[in-house]
Amino acid sequence: MTDIKSMTLEEITAALQELGEPAFRGRQVFSWLHRGAVSFANMSNLSRALREKLAAAYTITVPSVACKQVSRQDGTVKYLWRLGDGNCIETVLMRYRHGNTVCISSQVGCRMGCAFCASTIGGKVRDLMPSELLDQVLFTQLDSGLPVSNIVLMGIGEPMDNLDNVLRFLELVNHPEGMNIGMRHISLSTCGLIPGIQRLGQLQLQLTLSVSLHAPDSETRSRIMPVNRAYDVEDLFAACHDYFASTGRRISFEYAMIDGVNDSDAQADLIAKRVRGMPAHLNLIPLNEVRESPFHPSRRLHAFQRRLESHGITVTVRRSLGGDIDASCGQLRRRAMAEAGAQTPPPDAVRSR
Repeated sequence: MTDIKSMTLEEITAALQELGEPAFRGRQVFSWLHRGAVSFANMSNLSRALREKLAAAYTITVPSVACKQVSRQDGTVKYLWRLGDGNCIETVLMRYRHGNTVCISSQVGCRMGCAFCASTIGGKVRDLMPSELLDQVLFTQLDSGLPVSNIVLMGIGEPMDNLDNVLRFLELVNHPEGMNIGMRHISLSTCGLIPGIQRLGQLQLQLTLSVSLHAPDSETRSRIMPVNRAYDVEDLFAACHDYFASTGRRISFEYAMIDGVNDSDAQADLIAKRVRGMPAHLNLIPLNEVRESPFHPSRRLHAFQRRLESHGITVTVRRSLGGDIDASCGQLRRRAMAEAGAQTPPPDAVRSR
């Protein structure tokens, strides 16, 4: 059956008109789906006959909470969602003074192989559908009771390795009849898939492009990020300059600080050289310890920050949230898989720490 929540308003309307229904029925169904209806039976302003027709032809994706962790330190909430096929993904709700941000996954697992990331351990299982991307925002908001104002696609998976579905999700979540979250409140992350950056630049979306850089030189980046062997860092920076020239949008560079690997003054100087000519924001990330990884948090984070700032670069240090829960991307899913000895986690549990 067809996944109706991955359909646009226009597609739903056209499908209903083929059933002999007036156009406004499409808007009603779209609205129900984007308010969190879990079945067609909930759609009380539709006739019983229409609800039965829809139920026979379409499915509605509804994730369930496999595990939920709530930080006692800062209120960060981490969800492990179980999908309809039994696979699990992570979503994190972070609370800031300016509003609530949800960090969502784009794939079940990841095939990019970054050496310091728990998400990639075990590889990629499959892409998420637009509905499954949307559900993370929608059901996090419904379960937490907190309004979501900002979205970052920085969870499990590489968004540009699933770009068609991600673009459909962006269209859905931005729709005024849906959740109506503006593009300027959305950040899309990539580890450096240049064709995706080029395509995004052509689309002229007003979102924030966030590039997971983690090293400015090819030797280091290839060591910790296999994607660099396909899309070298020099070509990546060239694509970023082209993106800025095309869109006028400042790029944010994510940089996990790894002790003795990517935290030298020479590497800070090289970053400054690479970004010269375009406005850039460097977001330094204190590395989370991952049991399976040999890497450790840098002891030179603030020295590295000062070196970058001496070149006139805007630098922030990411605020560490959820320190008392499995806040690092992929850790909760990985632990659940290990406990279950399988792809899916143990029976549903809600955990608050």
